[in-house]
Amino acid sequence: MTKTIKSIFFIAIIMLLAACGTPNNINYMQDIKANDIINITPKDIRLLPGDKISIFVKSKDDVLTEHFNISLPNMQKILSYTIDPNGEVDFPMVGKIKLSDKTRSEAAETIKSKLVEEYGVKDAIMTLDFSNLKVSVLGEVNKPGSISIDKDNINILEALSMAGDMTIYGKRQDIMVVRDNGKQKETYIVDITSAKEAMSSPAFYLKQNDIVYVPANKTRQRQSTTNGNNLQSTSFWISIASLITTIAIVVFK
Repeated sequence: MTKTIKSIFFIAIIMLLAACGTPNNINYMQDIKANDIINITPKDIRLLPGDKISIFVKSKDDVLTEHFNISLPNMQKILSYTIDPNGEVDFPMVGKIKLSDKTRSEAAETIKSKLVEEYGVKDAIMTLDFSNLKVSVLGEVNKPGSISIDKDNINILEALSMAGDMTIYGKRQDIMVVRDNGKQKETYIVDITSAKEAMSSPAFYLKQNDIVYVPANKTRQRQSTTNGNNLQSTSFWISIASLITTIAIVVFK
């Protein structure tokens, strides 16, 4: 009888441990230590048709630059330019300029070169900002939704952070990134429990319009079923803990 009770006790302990998440399933970047070096080159976002940008030109020739800096009526905000299907923007006094597939700094340099070529504005200072670039983060995160991009590059860890981080139920090994490459959609799986695997992924640095989806782990999946809800309920685990305590008293007294 005592052996049977002991067996029940240890089975209950195993059930309790199995239901708990382990650090291996939760912690990020488990394969790096202090002072480890991982070489990685940031991938700046490249402009695509449909992207909107704002362009501000500053020069000593204020009269000339006023023609380039068009603002909306009754507003101080600079007018945004949409890159057309041919990858071009129609810039005042310069005309069509090809900007698609260029980084922000490359696009600014292209416009500056045009101003030098057309008007001899050699002292122009270009400021080019993204107006509508974003990525979407969905699934097991605390604040799902769209995230605006206001800098040259953004990686998946930054995007997750801006979405309030993953919940405890997010599956860290199988984060999906869906990317629109024009005529087709590409999907990538990123495992952020491994820094080396995550940072070597083509999807570690995100592009505009990427969709990041964090799937639910098995615990959350069980909760989504009727039996799972019963299994994960507070009263269930109180009962289990009470049972284990009672058995322990009987076995070891």
